[in-house]
Amino acid sequence: MLIQDCRRFAAGCLVGLTAVSAALGADGTVAPPAGIDATQLDERIQNAKSDVIQLNRDLMVLEEELLFPANTQVAVFVSLDVGKLFALDSVQVKLDDKEVANYLYTPSEVEALHRGGVQRIYLGNVRAGPHELVGLFTGKGPHERDYRRGATVKFDKGTDPKYIELQIKDSSGKIQPEFEVKIWQ
Repeated sequence: MLIQDCRRFAAGCLVGLTAVSAALGADGTVAPPAGIDATQLDERIQNAKSDVIQLNRDLMVLEEELLFPANTQVAVFVSLDVGKLFALDSVQVKLDDKEVANYLYTPSEVEALHRGGVQRIYLGNVRAGPHELVGLFTGKGPHERDYRRGATVKFDKGTDPKYIELQIKDSSGKIQPEFEVKIWQ
């Protein structure tokens, strides 16, 4: 609640400062208060804007730390290596038999993954102990056949954050895609 109030305040300040800046520079009819040069006023407004933007960044970091503390945090990422044998359509993530993420990819997003991009598909909290993660991949495989494959990993969640990568790789020896799960230390 406090974070939302602070964020609203920061957004209101930014809107107000933008309006003042626009009014001063629009047609020159509004004069700055006596004793203050227009360039000084503009500089002060720009400084205030940058302070509000920095405050907003700090609030976002604080919000993430409060919502997803490190001792319960699990993050799941998707990556694509080569991708000539598999055209990705969607990924579904299940954690302990509960669907936590389902994502349908656009062609530009798949292209970004081909160029080496990595997407965070899930960020959430889990209690310490054993867990099971299942990634289900849907798309077109070799010879334009519909493909739906999965990769599963069991892991123990400790007090440190857990980072898990769902990897899609081409296997030229088998002439089909491989789906792997990598747990980052």
